[in-house]
Amino acid sequence: MLQNSVRHQLFIDNKQTPAASGESIQVVDPSDGQVFAQIARGGAADIDRAVGAARRASVGAWGVMTAVERGRVLRRWADLVAAAGDELAHLESRDTGKPMRQARADATAFARYFEYYAGAADKLHGQTIPYQNGYTVMTIREPHGVTGHIIPWNYPMQIFGRSVGAALAAGNACVVKPAEDACLSLLRAAELGAQAGLPPGALNVVTGLGPEAGQALAEHPGIDHISFTGSPDTGRRVAQAAAGHHCPVTLELGGKSPQIVFADADLEATLPVLVNAIIQNCGQTCSAGSRVLIERAAWDQVLAQLAERFAALRAGPASQDLDLGPLISERQRQRVRDFLAEARDSGLELAGQGTIVADAPPLGFYEPPALLASVPSASRLFQEEIFGPVLVATAFDDEAQALALANDSPYGLVAGVWTRDGARQMRMARGIRTGQVFVNNYGAGGGVELPFGGVKHSGYGREKGFEALYGFTTLKTIALRHD
Repeated sequence: MLQNSVRHQLFIDNKQTPAASGESIQVVDPSDGQVFAQIARGGAADIDRAVGAARRASVGAWGVMTAVERGRVLRRWADLVAAAGDELAHLESRDTGKPMRQARADATAFARYFEYYAGAADKLHGQTIPYQNGYTVMTIREPHGVTGHIIPWNYPMQIFGRSVGAALAAGNACVVKPAEDACLSLLRAAELGAQAGLPPGALNVVTGLGPEAGQALAEHPGIDHISFTGSPDTGRRVAQAAAGHHCPVTLELGGKSPQIVFADADLEATLPVLVNAIIQNCGQTCSAGSRVLIERAAWDQVLAQLAERFAALRAGPASQDLDLGPLISERQRQRVRDFLAEARDSGLELAGQGTIVADAPPLGFYEPPALLASVPSASRLFQEEIFGPVLVATAFDDEAQALALANDSPYGLVAGVWTRDGARQMRMARGIRTGQVFVNNYGAGGGVELPFGGVKHSGYGREKGFEALYGFTTLKTIALRHD
């Protein structure tokens, strides 16, 4: 099968090019565990080439292009991505194992990011500042120059769109290092970007391993800003490498996000969202609602209904478009199984569990979704990101305890609050230490326009929405004396 697999090259200067090493990395379909493609194993030499191409673009064709024209290029790219949505969705579905309907939703959001930032490109304004007589003082926003983007494997299209779309709209040239586990949709998207009118060097994609290409990108002195999404440990290493040349970094590092269900919640609206927030992308979502905190007065009812819904869930091949696909890799599946083994050894109750369909390929990386009940806050399952379809449930007695439990985590990315009490909604939203709080909803349908990022171990900086443009620019103050 390997002999017939498709070989994908790097994308530098609007051209497909082999890695300097001549080596490749096998691409495995998580649904059946089989190799179906190969990507180039880029390294430091390839990153250096890409940075050089980006630097030429940043001071050349892309850098001198007006904001209006940059927006038009991004809009054409959005249209091309939308037209190729089914192709991109199929690439990402096979690459990651996510069901096709999820991959199609990601492709739609992908196009929407470019559409949004196309419209924002010429609206990034500065200010004038009242000052002493005889002075006119103004601020302007300028691109950093060359930005580096390290993209994870769970949502390649979406995270590429929100990161690269904003960086390009602000006038930067980009070097992208996608995760080696999932990058095929991004290589195709880069080709569409060139077709849309991105000049050579404005966008470069270097595939390869994290310790090789990723490390080289983080520590390259020609990178002026880095956007990283991934684990806290890797994010720390990226920030340390970037600090060597005083490079600013935006970090989005995952979460252990709570969903807080009060006894007065509308359960008909709440329950399906609680389930979807942990099984989407097989739980491999940084903002997954992986902890559900339930008011004790509603504990029995909510837990029983959650258990019933979990029992009905089915996992299987991406092509079957079931509730869940496989996990991304055997390594990730083993991580989830290790957490579940710890739950069994600790005597935690398995309150509900889904199934794997009988015809799922035996070499696929499947794990049925699991609901664990009465998980104490000191447990590692309550505190750490599992990154799989595992929901832990814990009871609380009152609002103060709910808030304490919600904040009892090293992470602070997202939270959900479910209650009809308007005053409580605001008290909880203000008291929870996260970057986003959703009240009587979770995720707001993706929210391209909504600033996204975390606090504590979930990172710093913001992507998505107009706020992202500020992170991809630097502010310059100009003071003119004219008396």
